[in-house]
Amino acid sequence: MADIKNLENIASQVRRDIVRMVHEKNSGHPGGSLGCADFMTAMYFEVLKKDSKNFTIDGKNEDLFFLSNGHISPVFYSVLARSGYFPVEELKTFRALNTRLQGHPTTAEDLPGIRIASGSLGQGLSVAAGAALTKKLNGENTTVYSLHGDGELEEGQIWEAAMFANARKIDNLIATIDYNKVQIDGTTEDVLDLGNLRTKWEAFGWIVLEMQGNNMADVIRGLAEAKLKTGNGKPVVILMHTEMGAGVDFMMGTHKWHGVAPNDEQLKDALSQLEETLGDY
Repeated sequence: MADIKNLENIASQVRRDIVRMVHEKNSGHPGGSLGCADFMTAMYFEVLKKDSKNFTIDGKNEDLFFLSNGHISPVFYSVLARSGYFPVEELKTFRALNTRLQGHPTTAEDLPGIRIASGSLGQGLSVAAGAALTKKLNGENTTVYSLHGDGELEEGQIWEAAMFANARKIDNLIATIDYNKVQIDGTTEDVLDLGNLRTKWEAFGWIVLEMQGNNMADVIRGLAEAKLKTGNGKPVVILMHTEMGAGVDFMMGTHKWHGVAPNDEQLKDALSQLEETLGDY
């Protein structure tokens, strides 16, 4: 049984990390990172079967996670550090020249926890499908997870990968869509209407689930349900309803905080809304 309160406490600290990292370098993507903090906390502190102390690039006999929307690197780096992949103090180096914590995750820096470079959108589902198929061929009883932005679904490669995963019956794959309905230039409806995503994914042969991504209990429930649906001959996708900027009131519900850093006063306001539970780096 997951300790929901403890996970919520961790997510609060992760949100503090996010706004502080982006503020310190006056660069980065706080909105989507904040919206996905609950999901990422659940993944790395409850769901994934992993070995954070002995990281290997192939992750044999481990669950794998691929962040496709790599611009939300602040939340990714925070959960990786907080769950033991590298020292929490290294978060201070976010986006600094010649450090391992670049604006978009890369493999060149050999940062534990990072298995693909994900600066260009649309590629993560292809990688996740390939990794999941490899694990099936190797007879592993493990699961491959991926996270995608809803605006990212405008990339055609996503749908090629979706067709491939269904055609090859890759049923150890769980993809999650951060369905906040906004992207860098506005709402997804205005930029390029995604239509009925449930119907669309079902038409591509996937099992489709939904969950509330800023409710920790529902995140745990949704991920558990998704895991139960694996092994049935079809890949699984979760439409995760979130709020851009969740946890910081003035960042919520607008695309304007997609890639803008808070100033000093805004940081102070944000931190006043987020409890320090694990100690700031």
